[in-house]
Amino acid sequence: MDKLSCKAMAAHVPAPGQTPEWAWFLHAIPSLALLVSTPQDPYYHAEGDVWIHTRMVIEALMRGPDYIDGSDEERFILFYAALLHDIAKPATTVIDPDSGRIGQPGHSKRGAIDARILCWHAGVPFAVREHICRIITVHQLPFFALAGNKNGQSAEFLIRKLSHELDLRLLSAVAQADMEGRCYEKKDDCLVGIELFREMARDEGCYGAPKAFADPHTRLSYMRGAGIAPDFVHHQNAGSRVTVMSGLPASGKNHWVAANRARLPVVSIDDAREELGLRHGANEGAVAHRAVDFAKEMLRGKAPFVWNTTHLSAQMRKKTLDLLYAYDAEVELVYLEQPPQVIFKRNTQRDTSLPNKAIERMLFKWEVPLPTEAHVVHYFA
Repeated sequence: MDKLSCKAMAAHVPAPGQTPEWAWFLHAIPSLALLVSTPQDPYYHAEGDVWIHTRMVIEALMRGPDYIDGSDEERFILFYAALLHDIAKPATTVIDPDSGRIGQPGHSKRGAIDARILCWHAGVPFAVREHICRIITVHQLPFFALAGNKNGQSAEFLIRKLSHELDLRLLSAVAQADMEGRCYEKKDDCLVGIELFREMARDEGCYGAPKAFADPHTRLSYMRGAGIAPDFVHHQNAGSRVTVMSGLPASGKNHWVAANRARLPVVSIDDAREELGLRHGANEGAVAHRAVDFAKEMLRGKAPFVWNTTHLSAQMRKKTLDLLYAYDAEVELVYLEQPPQVIFKRNTQRDTSLPNKAIERMLFKWEVPLPTEAHVVHYFA
């Protein structure tokens, strides 16, 4: 099979009124073939397997005004978000042995990572790829957003936050198609919920644009749960100014720091590992403890510094960011990325104990930072 390319992907995005070349997609993206044999709970999906549902979703999407009137880029995003929105259901399917009920827990988050890896190898432009992945991550949220979520976050909060992470018009279009493309007895209720989601976003002034905030600190404080109004400046205590790096190994983080923050102290997991004389994967707890102790020393003195490590998953970044914000730090998050061939070639040429196969395993934890994670987020990809 030829290597999948962004050019080929774009060429096969159907125009409104055209029939998608289903056979091409099954050939070009082999993981889609697994959808054919993946069952779904008949209560929510009486139409049948995941591939039947996916085709119905795309057909519904293509009838909608956002697809018909969208730009070429918007159609690309919409089409591949819909095509790949359930790509992880085969890997996450569980069947209750007693009731026979079928579930696919975590398929949205895992699906976004699978789509990211696929699109990275295909050379899809960064911003387009991440828009697709962000939609996949939350594609079910508009179904029930008006009720808030299990973390106690309100619909108002979710809409404001999401508006800084993706275009709510495109998310709503995919969510509506996802609901229309199934046989479910409560489908009409969910479609009403999606339309109300749209209306609330319009009322908030963030349907197709980010919600306005007084300044970056007010926005970040709100996103982290402060009960404040977006229009009024939230006081910022003095603290360290910290540059937090993020990116796959061999993506150029050390080079960027040397070129742009050369005069600042650096908290580095690699340096801590080297100081302790350890290889990758050996006594990572001690390595992290050494790095954190140095960071706390900088934070107590309100000194500027760089935190340089992969910070590849949202969970890894959260640990670092929670610590920094507890000390009132002002954070810029710098994300770097390179094409796969560059990453793997560079890594083989480095003096490192990290093999390429380990990087390949790391990809399954790869979550690109969201714009809502720091005061400012820079993407170099």
